[in-house]
Parts: sequence; C-alpha cells; structure tokens
Amino acid sequence: MNDIKYITRTRAQESSAAVERMYITMRHLFNRGFYKPMGVSGETLREALLLLRPEIYGSIADEKVELNGLLYVIERLPIGIEECRYINLTSDEGYSQSHFTAIVPPKRRRNCYRIDKEQMNIEITRGRSDIYDVLTHLTFIFVESHKIKDRILIDDEDNVSRDWLKLEQAVLKEKPLLLEERERAISHTSIILGRTFAEINSIYDQFATVEMPDRFLRIVYWLGKIALEEVLENNKRTITFSPILRERLGHHIYGEIWANKIKNELQRLDLLNRPLHIISANMHSVMNSIFAEDVLKTKMKGKSSIEIYEELSKSANSNLRALVSERATKEGMLFLPDTSGTNIDVQIFDTAKINFKNTAFPLAQIPNNSNEKPVIIVMDYAFGEQAYETIDELLKPFKKDVLLNVESVSIMGKAGILDGGKGDIMIPTAHINEGTGDNYPFDNELTVDMFEGNDINVFGGTMITVLGTSLQNKDLLRFFYNSTWRVIGLEMEGAHYQKAIQSASKIRKSINPNVKVRYAYYASDNPLETGSTLASGGLGTSGVKPTYLITQKIVEQIFNC
Repeated sequence: MNDIKYITRTRAQESSAAVERMYITMRHLFNRGFYKPMGVSGETLREALLLLRPEIYGSIADEKVELNGLLYVIERLPIGIEECRYINLTSDEGYSQSHFTAIVPPKRRRNCYRIDKEQMNIEITRGRSDIYDVLTHLTFIFVESHKIKDRILIDDEDNVSRDWLKLEQAVLKEKPLLLEERERAISHTSIILGRTFAEINSIYDQFATVEMPDRFLRIVYWLGKIALEEVLENNKRTITFSPILRERLGHHIYGEIWANKIKNELQRLDLLNRPLHIISANMHSVMNSIFAEDVLKTKMKGKSSIEIYEELSKSANSNLRALVSERATKEGMLFLPDTSGTNIDVQIFDTAKINFKNTAFPLAQIPNNSNEKPVIIVMDYAFGEQAYETIDELLKPFKKDVLLNVESVSIMGKAGILDGGKGDIMIPTAHINEGTGDNYPFDNELTVDMFEGNDINVFGGTMITVLGTSLQNKDLLRFFYNSTWRVIGLEMEGAHYQKAIQSASKIRKSINPNVKVRYAYYASDNPLETGSTLASGGLGTSGVKPTYLITQKIVEQIFNC
C-alpha cells in the first residue's frame, strides 16, 4: 500500500491563492450590490488580506496598529472617511452639479462627496481597478479600527480604558491643541495603538492638514469609536455600489467620451490624417524635454538639463513652468483638460509648428512634407484596467470608417523593482498578467543598451501586471523573481495597454499592424526591501533623472534624431 503523501503549500502559493480569492470576492460583492465589511459578508475579504499580509500594509497581522500603512491609505481616501459608517461607490451621477463640494484625496484622482455626517460617496470612473483599490484600502483601515477597539475595551462589561477617555477629551476640544496638550494626547494614544511615543510623534505631522493640525488624533478616535459601536450596538459599517455604477462598469463609457474628444480635436486642427505618436506619461516631461532648456537658458545659466528639470519639478516654481508652457503653446501644443471622468488630461503637439533649432532636439529629422510631420499625443497616466479601456477606444477608427495613422505607442511609468532600488530603470520584453498566466511578449523599440552610461542601473526582462500594488507581498514577488518567469518588476497597466494595442493592430486592423511600441519604467519602490516600499515615501527629486532620460529616448526616436 502506498504511503499517504502530505502536500504543503508554500507561502507564495498561499499568497497567490489569497490574491485570487480577493479578486473573486470583490467582484462578487460588487455584483451583489452591498456588503458589511466587518460582518459575515466581508469575512472572506478580511481573511484573505490578513493571509496575504501585503508589504504596504506592514504589521496588519500584528496586534499593534500599523502607522505607515495607515498614512499610505489615508492619503488615497477622502478626508473624513474615518467618520463615515456608510460608504457608497457611485458612477458620475451629477454630484458635481450639486451644492456638495468635491473632496479629492491628495494621492488619488477621484471625486468624493460627503453627503451627511455618516455617508461618503466615492465616484468610480476609472474602471474596476479603482474599485479594487478602494475596497482593499477600506478593508485595511477597518481591520486597524478593530485593533483599536480591542485595546480600548478593558473588561466583559464593555467599560473603556482611561486612555480612550483622555483621547476623546482631546479630540472633542474645539481649539487646536497646545504642545503640552498634544504630547499628553499622544502619550495616551500610544497605549491605545501599541506604539511608542516617538513612533507616533515622528509621523504625526504627516497626517495634518492646514485646517486640522491634530488630524492624526481624530482619525484614531473615529476609527475606534465606530468600531466600538459596531460591537456594542451592532451598528455595522456598510459599503454599497450604486445601480448606475453596476450598470455602466465595463462598457467603456468614460473611455469612449475621452477618446472621441481627442479625435474631434484632431479633426478640428486638421491633424487626423497625420502620423500619430501616442505617449502615456505625465503632463510635463515631454513638454519640458523639448522646450525647457531654451526657455530657461538665461534664468538658469550654467545649469545642466537635469538641474533645470529638478527646479521645474519643485512646487514653488510654478512661474518657471508657466514660461515653458507658454512657449509650448505658441509652438503647437494644445492642452485638453479631462471632462469625461477618466481623470486623464491630454496634450497634443503639432511638430509642424515647432522651431526645432530652439529646442533640445536641433537635429530632429522631420519630413518636409507637411502631411508627414508627426503629431504627438501625450496622455496622463491611466489606472490599472483603465489602460485597456482608454487605449482601446483611442485606437478605434474615427466615426467607424476613418482609420488613424498611429505609428507608435510609448508607455512610460512608475513600477516596483525586484532587483535594484528607487530611481533605477526597467525595460520590459513582455508583460504577464498576475493570477492568469496571460502573457504579452513584444518587440520593444527601447533597449537596455540605450540607457547605459548615465549612472543609472538598467534592467531588462519580464514585467508583471498586478491587480493592485497594495496587494503584493515578498513571498509572491520572490517566486516571480526567482522562477523561470524572471520578473524584474511589477506595475498595474502594461498588460492592459499591450492587450489593446495587439487587438487593434493584429486582429481588428484598425491601426498599422507593424506599429512600434516602447515601454520603459523607473522604480518608485522595491517591495522586497523593508523600508523601500511605497509606504516609505515618494521618490522626490531622485525620480527626475530617470523620467527625463526615458522621455528623451522616446522623443529622439519619434524625431529620428
């Protein structure tokens, strides 16, 4: 008789299963229309997140409250979300035309509306990835709120601790706290959170706003208060999805409006039949790369191009950015602010109007025939699955029968790196979709060799497109890095972009079947290194050099330099 073989799963396999379970659960809850995140209906989501233990959420599985993860999440959710028991995810349903003031989180472009003291509406116009992002962040703060609740209740008779009463007293005080009062409140809060006074003091001001310097205490108080009421009064938080959102999602409604606006502008400017080059990037690097050096040569005499770009990236130098934008506008740049709900602004550059002798590309080989002069369309970053919706719609024929002359599509973005550090560059040769095995190899016009000799580490290989960067953990990432997949980094849009490009060029034949594609990413974090995750802070000026180096290589190829 054969011995029974016991099969154990690795942490990577458990993590992969947890991501898949979260993905399926979130889609199920969306189709259902509502759920209670700390009730039975939200249990699967909570369990999967606790099993996964994503790096961004730090010590989510420990008893003590995670501070860096809480800051990361709070910056991506609307101010006041911690006070709301009812959260309603909606489509664009006309709230912008009401008396409600839009609340936009500092690190996520989404409109939110505080309906009353208990309800927050969050507009979802960027596709399913936006829903996954919101739900995982909400699940995290609700789990943390119950940690606070567990440390507040001190006996079976539902009595609360003295520290909680002192925190409540500080939060309900109408005037800003004096230094002595703040430090006293932090001392009590440290007991509630299981963190040291120094840990809380070091992160305290990062939560603050001008109107609420003591916002950190308010967040802790309201998270604990609502968690207490869930347990003591059975008054559960509820997340709902509006019927209009459930009806519209997946039908490319916002992407179609966005793409049609661009095509109508191209027709108005008589650019529709010209060679088109689409670049997914930010709204400054292409413009600055072409015009900034010449515009600012007097004001920044003796400074290198990178030093000029670093100055332009500083928030205080809006006057310098305005000078560059003014020149660009005079020489054929049109800025199209988004009105569709995609939150993707667009710039259109007509190279026929650019005086290349006064740019950073004086050797640009632009055809003499005006009908052959390239047009550059720069679109702001998409978010996750929204990349497919927007590019798919943009590459479709105009009014069903006018094919676009798209010569290239270039994608520049931020990504997590698995073998390197912040500011390094990744050049992909393929994208794979996490959890499905779907893979998209392609011929990248950009190569590792092009970027060498610039004092920046450059890596080439496969990139993985993930459900959400906030769901990654070290075990799963190490598997992708060490296995034959040979993954060098992770991001959220690449496979979605390539899926749309391949379908338009190879199957639908709506664009040139030999369209050139360029992908390059610079590292915003290394999720395999403790202290280097997205929750540890942004790139600062260290992201300027790789951003402009990638932009320069893309533009050089478009201009045949």
